[in-house]
Amino acid sequence: MALGSSEKGGWSITPKQLLWKLSDSARERRERRMLTPDAALGRQGENLAHRYLRNCGFLVLARNYRPAGGEAEVDIVARDKDITVFVEVKTRSRADFGSPDRAIDEAKQRNIAKAARAYCTRAGIGWNQVRFDTIAIVLTQPPSIVHNQDAFFDGRAI
Repeated sequence: MALGSSEKGGWSITPKQLLWKLSDSARERRERRMLTPDAALGRQGENLAHRYLRNCGFLVLARNYRPAGGEAEVDIVARDKDITVFVEVKTRSRADFGSPDRAIDEAKQRNIAKAARAYCTRAGIGWNQVRFDTIAIVLTQPPSIVHNQDAFFDGRAI
């Protein structure tokens, strides 16, 4: 049964999901003391996105990948069958100012593509076998997760 699903009117969570939730909660509590509030919010969103992608059948290869130059970063690198997917995660505590993924402008897209190209070169992945997705998370109760496949550079992996 999926997290947050209802059966006979009650909410249920599997033991595996409970373990993930407890470990994420402990990690987030520790990070709140070490990170700025914005960084802690972003990390919480990345944890949710990671779990979401795994539940959708993606194989997560890397988190917070930063090539040697260090000026660009990809939040999550995953595999969706034979396609390598570079995922940018945007998290907001409220949706007052629109969808979080509106913050991914052309400059941010270029930086993500730069890091993705470095990853592909290092891993020997053809540029025609990549896709760029976004995950927008609003931390409502329950959290809202919107996954946009092929969000930019349309048709990159055909």
